[in-house]
Amino acid sequence: MVTLRPFLDVYVGGRSGDPDRIHTGEVERFNEKLAHRSSADSNGGWGLTSRRKAVAVIRLDPQLAARVRLGVIQANSVVMRADAAAVWAEVERVAGDYRRRFAGKTPSDIPDLQPARELYRRTGEDPTKLRPSSEALLRRVLRGDSLYRINSLVDTCNLCSLEFLLPIGLYDLDRISDEVTARIGQDGEGYESLGKGFYSVEGRLALFDESGPFGSPTNDSRRTAITDTTRRCLMVIFAPGTYAVDRLSAHVLHAASRLKEFVGARAVNTIVVPS
Repeated sequence: MVTLRPFLDVYVGGRSGDPDRIHTGEVERFNEKLAHRSSADSNGGWGLTSRRKAVAVIRLDPQLAARVRLGVIQANSVVMRADAAAVWAEVERVAGDYRRRFAGKTPSDIPDLQPARELYRRTGEDPTKLRPSSEALLRRVLRGDSLYRINSLVDTCNLCSLEFLLPIGLYDLDRISDEVTARIGQDGEGYESLGKGFYSVEGRLALFDESGPFGSPTNDSRRTAITDTTRRCLMVIFAPGTYAVDRLSAHVLHAASRLKEFVGARAVNTIVVPS
């Protein structure tokens, strides 16, 4: 089971004077604000009670501090349904809007897709050869194809990815072991992915726990996949380091709202790393 802490540890680095460096004092002040906000919230929100004390610890490799920004959402007490009519009504609404806005355009002509592509380029990946999962969703929509219908939780995640046009990983929090690190994969590292066999994360951005890699901006692993018994989930929005903090903060709050609306999530915690 994943380790929970009163705040999200942020490990970033840089040389003295580096504008992308987050100093210890800044992290401490941010943690103090989180603690104050958490203790003041009595209606779910951060939900820092004696039983649900915080967001899962996610450490960002110092070498990625200027290149990657993550939006993190932890949700408890989720209730999944096979029939997700309300989610699908929203998917169709968003899809229809994109078909009108982007009719006749190629992906390279769509400004909204560029942040996800920038993320890939900044982490050593060619987005024209390996597509961000969000771009794959949009391409299906623009072809007139429907997205796959899985369950209310997975479909809500796909809706958010389509709305933000950023890759989102979705994981069963109780199948993640201990702390999570976002870093570039090393030689031989990889995992059994959902529907695509072994996925190598060598030289690629991925999420790791003590058992190894389990997620990336491209696809997720079988090991931490959502199942019918999932009751707590972790969503990670992957964005480039240049993505505005305020904008990504708005995304995580919107995703939290979607989770509450469509899967009845409670004690939904959100944070942006680095903030």
